Amino acid sequence: MPVVVVVGGQWGDEGKGRIIDLLARKARVVARYSAGNNAGHTIVNELGEFKLHLVPAGIFYPEKTCVIGNGVAVDPEVLLGEISQLESRGINTSKLAVSARAQVVMPWHRLIDRLEEERLGAEAIGTTGKGIGPCFTDKVARRGIRIIDLLEPEDLLSRMRSVLDYQNRVITGVYGGEPIDFDACFEEYTEFGRRLQPFVADTQAIVTDALQAGEYVLLEGAQGSLLDLDHGTYEYVTSSVPSSTAGGATLGIGIGPTNVQRAVGVFKSYCTRVGNGPFPTELFGEISDQLRDHGKEFGRGEYGTTTGRPRRIGWLDTVAARYSVRFNGLSALALTRLDVLDGLPALKLCTAYEIDGEIVKTMPASASALRKVKPVYEELPGWDAPTSGVRNFDDLPAEAQVYIRRVESLLGVPVDLISVGPEREQAIIVNPIF
Repeated sequence: MPVVVVVGGQWGDEGKGRIIDLLARKARVVARYSAGNNAGHTIVNELGEFKLHLVPAGIFYPEKTCVIGNGVAVDPEVLLGEISQLESRGINTSKLAVSARAQVVMPWHRLIDRLEEERLGAEAIGTTGKGIGPCFTDKVARRGIRIIDLLEPEDLLSRMRSVLDYQNRVITGVYGGEPIDFDACFEEYTEFGRRLQPFVADTQAIVTDALQAGEYVLLEGAQGSLLDLDHGTYEYVTSSVPSSTAGGATLGIGIGPTNVQRAVGVFKSYCTRVGNGPFPTELFGEISDQLRDHGKEFGRGEYGTTTGRPRRIGWLDTVAARYSVRFNGLSALALTRLDVLDGLPALKLCTAYEIDGEIVKTMPASASALRKVKPVYEELPGWDAPTSGVRNFDDLPAEAQVYIRRVESLLGVPVDLISVGPEREQAIIVNPIF
């Protein structure tokens, strides 16, 4: 059976985890292919609310195999803590598999991440401070440490001698920080390797075997496509290698692109962004506060899963969304948090940009140009009736149907799935994804 890829179509936090949890019912393998614990998924099901940072969202189905692929940056302490928390709540993690080829987030990565943000001051990127950027920097520079190294102490010892000497020179010489103790670090990560060993596997073979057996495979993206290193709002982007786009999915798992059947883009019914960087449709004031705090009393407001930072809020930007649709090759959309728009008297869709008096309908590459954007809006009527209990498209308020159909026409891709709440069953399946 072919592969379905799920990606975030905006700047992250679109509700990918909630969509993946729903789609995982049909898949045999659910595999995470990029980023690290700087990205998080919130899942709400009959067992309660769970915040995942590395473990794939399919973990709540005990019969599914969940894979952390070679493209993921793994912080062993975070992963082991997540496994422990899941097991303490009765979740079976025995079918979790971690790629031996995945990069390891080391203590110097977290330290350099923090020191570099401090050095940049007001011009800081706004990273999560989890060390993911420096980890991927080392991957590309060929001085990274991989999961397999943790399982082979002699190799880890040799690798760390070379790498940590370099990193300590950077920490002390460039940033004036305190060097990392070699012996303590080696001992800690050797122990991490011992504890992770039962989960480490040839994950590429696991996915390939499932495909050859005719099973569905769901590839789980992390972070948003507009944070992609090549196609995002550079330099306010993620450092993940491979790409956070649909094109990076097969690289981060180790299968060929011809296996992919569909690429599904997850978009909020409005826009959010965490951290610094241009955000053309950003809102301030009453509407922004209303959207951000919707459901806050239930822990559902617009605050980062990983950092807890308040998210910036804006109207749905279809210029940026069309760009994302193109470079991802999206064949279907999942629209989330439609219920958050309930009760607004009017809604706006950004259909074009005005830059220095010129109307443009494509997203400029320059961050400075994006900062000068004046959004060109199309206004649509809102709706009063609640949507959280709706399960069929035709039962949505007429104004909500018009809004969704307009989004489809502007993006040129059908909306196949609509989320109207955080619970697993609060969804409208317009067309089956699998």
